[in-house]
Amino acid sequence: MNLSSTSQKFQDQLNKLCPNLKVVEYSQGARTAEDAAKAIGCEVGQIAKSLVFKGTNTGRPYLFIVSGPNRLNEQKMTDIVGEEIEKADADFVKEKTGFSIGGIPPFAHLQKLDTYLDKDLLKYDFVWAAAGTPQAVFKIKPADLMLYTKADLIKTD
Repeated sequence: MNLSSTSQKFQDQLNKLCPNLKVVEYSQGARTAEDAAKAIGCEVGQIAKSLVFKGTNTGRPYLFIVSGPNRLNEQKMTDIVGEEIEKADADFVKEKTGFSIGGIPPFAHLQKLDTYLDKDLLKYDFVWAAAGTPQAVFKIKPADLMLYTKADLIKTD
């Protein structure tokens, strides 16, 4: 299967880390966790959303990998990261990760991001995460996701 250039770029990174992980592209976009779960045929909770925020004082990028149905409590995350945060705009996200909103994978970014993983993702044998575009995903064990992201575990709400 031929992947889009952006998804292929991410697949190339996967090949270096874990060659058995494969990017899958769907013809319809999956911009929401519900859309992705429906396209894949999994529970919404198995969708690992990558949300990028920006520290309001430092400009530092923060990545929160959140289970599909969960919402991120920004005040709680502010307490965790030690500074006020705001949702990052599209240009900031692209500059820091190399990917556009809607297709941000949980790792293989242009810059290192302080990363936090929702504990609820650990309930599943496998989760699905974006792989560079809204049409591309890959399946990964939560333990491997922790390993590759070097994320701190959090409760998002």
